[in-house]
Amino acid sequence: MTGSDGGAGKRVRADARRNIDALLRAASEIFAAAGVDVTSREIAEQAGLGVGTLYRHFPQRSDLIVAVYRHEVDACAAEAEAFAREHEPIVALATWFKRFVSFVAAKRGLAAAFQSGDPAYASLPKYLEAHLLPAAQKLLDAAVATGRVRSDVQAWDLLRAVGSLSTPPGDVSSDYAERMVTLLIDGLRLVPDPDTSVS
Repeated sequence: MTGSDGGAGKRVRADARRNIDALLRAASEIFAAAGVDVTSREIAEQAGLGVGTLYRHFPQRSDLIVAVYRHEVDACAAEAEAFAREHEPIVALATWFKRFVSFVAAKRGLAAAFQSGDPAYASLPKYLEAHLLPAAQKLLDAAVATGRVRSDVQAWDLLRAVGSLSTPPGDVSSDYAERMVTLLIDGLRLVPDPDTSVS
């Protein structure tokens, strides 16, 4: 990738980092809502920056899409650590998988690009696995260690199951995925405990 998204090991000036972050936030929101075929001007305007700034950091549209995807993966992985600090293990696990639902929903806006066959996106599935699988495994292991969650479940299976639940049919309510994830996590419990349920 040629764009300076901060993931290539380069030191980025503070003002450039702020611009990159603003562009990634704007692009993520617009891609999730409207797909990847929006104009560069729309993205730059939402970020409060000029089009030239966008092209300076992300010369190709694929550079921006890859950076947005990696940014979303990194944020999702980081939140696993935050939830583990803030909640007891079962609640942390349930809360993070609901966050993963939001990640999958945002990723749907990038589907057209991923299905294009562009080799720029070939490494992204491995990037997701390398960052989100360890995050899920750590949360699952902590929940299992409490003795209240079954130990015969694989983190990768949970990720795939929640990913499938996050692509519901069009005739269901907007909270369908979260409700199904709650049922899935509740199904992992050895002994139901209403005090640790996540609404």
